[in-house]
Amino acid sequence: MKVIIRSPGGQLEEVVLECPDLTWNQVFCELDRLSRVGQVRLTMKGLGLYAVSSPSAYNTSI
Repeated sequence: MKVIIRSPGGQLEEVVLECPDLTWNQVFCELDRLSRVGQVRLTMKGLGLYAVSSPSAYNTSI
């Protein structure tokens, strides 16, 4: 969550790079879980490209 809060709207790949002790799959599975419980928002930006943000960051940018 620290990575997502620090860089709201950052790409999924950037989050993965910020977590060198975890595999891409581990990061994705956790982001998927957090998305399902409403703690993060995954937004498709293109074919295979996703931005990751916290819902609170999304709400303050509107």
